[in-house]
Amino acid sequence: MVTAPSFKLGYVPGVTPSKWQRTWSERLPDVPLDLVQALDGQAADLVRDGRVDAVLMRLPIADRTDLHAIPLYTETTVVVAPKEHWIAAAEEVTVAELADEVVLHPLDDVLDWSGPPGRPADERPGSTTHALGMVAAEAGVVLLPQSVARLHHRKDLTYRPVTDATQSSVALVWSSVDETSELMEQMIGIVRGRTVNSSRGRAETPAPAKTPAPAKRPATPRKPGQARQRTPKRGKPRGR
Repeated sequence: MVTAPSFKLGYVPGVTPSKWQRTWSERLPDVPLDLVQALDGQAADLVRDGRVDAVLMRLPIADRTDLHAIPLYTETTVVVAPKEHWIAAAEEVTVAELADEVVLHPLDDVLDWSGPPGRPADERPGSTTHALGMVAAEAGVVLLPQSVARLHHRKDLTYRPVTDATQSSVALVWSSVDETSELMEQMIGIVRGRTVNSSRGRAETPAPAKTPAPAKRPATPRKPGQARQRTPKRGKPRGR
């Protein structure tokens, strides 16, 4: 029994693949696109193990072995604080303005810090959810990609952009071990915004061969001193 083709696309928290899913269903209505939720720290392994065909995940990847990656977009970094905090009155903040704040650094942080800003907490929260609970209890603030802050929205918290903070990028990642499949090429084209008529990744119809123009006869060289022969003009016969 032949298994019907399908494509499994993983995605990490905060990433919304719905727009690409719609385009896929329009272009490939007979091939189901199965969405698989993945944790940030496990997303790359899903591809290596063959549990998904590709995954939308954040860069950087700790181990890029056997993986292709196409960066898609960069996320805005925000600081999450209680609604009564001074941050709530600002439109945006800088890293320097957070120097006196306790900045929580959860163990599942997806931002690639060389060192988080502000003053460190006594211990790192075990998860982003735990960190947001501590923010609500006024134990500090936390910096997150804006999509993650939206995912964990709480009525007692707010967030503001941090203009000069480390940012994260989202990429489409797939295995480089085997040859890229036709369905994978379709997904690459969709996330890159190629139109349905794009020839990339599809066989092109060869252009018809052009009929060569007839070769011109070379001119007969004239001898030195020989006058050029003129072709007599034809006209009406003169009357006698």
